[in-house]
Parts: sequence; structure tokens; C-alpha cells
Amino acid sequence: MSNMQQSIRDYIVETFLFGQDDGFGNDDSFLEKGIIDSTGVLELVTHLESTYGVTVSDDELIPENLDSLSAVCTYVTRKQSASTTSAP
Repeated sequence: MSNMQQSIRDYIVETFLFGQDDGFGNDDSFLEKGIIDSTGVLELVTHLESTYGVTVSDDELIPENLDSLSAVCTYVTRKQSASTTSAP
């Protein structure tokens, strides 16, 4: 498990599962498993923006980017890569 993946998992467990890691899988849907609701997604986005220096636009607030641990890590990595390649 990458450092980012562990860090985001830790945030989710502490924030949404009250410290009780139920062993959710990396590809488990947050919404389907009841781990994070729609308001929680916005909290997660705020955390990602402040922790990883990415900006999440409204059109990126989709399950493909934010509905599982794997999807979130892939999304953040892609955003970070895009910002470093577009920087002067």
C-alpha cells in the first residue's frame, strides 16, 4: 500500500468510521458500503485539496474519481502529475 493510499485510508477511518477500520477494500464503493455519504465526499475533497495541493473542479466530482480508495489515489496522482507537467 502506498503512503498516499494509507494516509487517505487513515483519514477516512478516523473521519467517517470513528476510528473503526472495518477492513473495507481498496475498490469498495464508499457510497454503496455506506462509508461516505454525499456530504462526506465534499469533506474528502477539502482534505485532498489541502493535503495534496490539488484543485477538484465541479465536473470532477464523479464516482469514477472519488468513490473508492483506489479511485481517489489514481485521481490525486493524475492531478498532481498534470500540475507538475503544466508548471513553467
